[in-house]
Amino acid sequence: MDALIEARGLTKTYADRRAVEGLTFAVPRGAIYGILGPNGAGKSSTMRMIVGVIAQTSGEVLFDGAPLTRAAQRRIGFLPEERGLYRAMTPRAAIVYFARLKGMKAGAARRRAKALLAEHGLADRGHKRIRTLSKGLAQKVQLLASIAHEPDLMVLDEPFSGLDPVNQQSLEAMIRAHAAAGKTVVFSTHVMEHAERMCDRILLIAKGQMAFEGAVKDALAHAPRSAVIETENGFDLARALAPAGFGVAREIGQGAAARWRVDLSNGDDPKRLLAAAVQAGAPLTAFEPNRVSLHEAFVALVGAPASSLAGGGGDA
Repeated sequence: MDALIEARGLTKTYADRRAVEGLTFAVPRGAIYGILGPNGAGKSSTMRMIVGVIAQTSGEVLFDGAPLTRAAQRRIGFLPEERGLYRAMTPRAAIVYFARLKGMKAGAARRRAKALLAEHGLADRGHKRIRTLSKGLAQKVQLLASIAHEPDLMVLDEPFSGLDPVNQQSLEAMIRAHAAAGKTVVFSTHVMEHAERMCDRILLIAKGQMAFEGAVKDALAHAPRSAVIETENGFDLARALAPAGFGVAREIGQGAAARWRVDLSNGDDPKRLLAAAVQAGAPLTAFEPNRVSLHEAFVALVGAPASSLAGGGGDA
């Protein structure tokens, strides 16, 4: 793997509380990488360590194969979970300011700010005070400020929080465009659909420890699988499929029609289930394998309810 970021045994302790313990993972160059977990799992601490905002208690972070340096930090754009801009500044001035902090020349920073504001529908807001903008637009300006210097690595902590659906789509398009251009993106989110739809690889953490790291498709393989079958004529599907080893539960039955849920979590193939039902003479009116989700994989891997992902904030 050609990794841009590597974490080895990453640990962070605050006073007597350990927020992150022994995380080891690698973010491939050009990938979209998601860091997921319930509130308080240690996502924000992990992201702050990999960009050098806070120091790890132990372990190491490598950027492009070497320890993180000030020069390397200039190649990183970071959007923290805590939003904050100088409210008396204008969006154009804020973007220029952050670009200059990352080493851009004044003229280049001004041109970049103008181009970014135009590209993202904010050209007419460029000279207004940030305090006059909505929360979502102010967050969009802060995101643009974090990438104004065209970093090789974007690290975005809960970037979708507070954005309306249109701006969420715009952000997704921006992330994909950066990855397509060979840039690397790491983001955390409580909205599992974003990670499932966008990420090449994910890191699931719970209580500061790794629960899973790898490709999204491999995480989905941990989700329980099932299929729904509907029959008619009073057919007893549970009895018919018992010899084939399928676990069948009746969900709804009214008169001669019935709906059954068949457990496939032991690795059974839906095609084998359908063949077994047909061979047993089941009068089928519907057959639908369920679509597994990252929510279900999260529950299976972390052992926490998917509702613990709701909302934002509060993450160590």
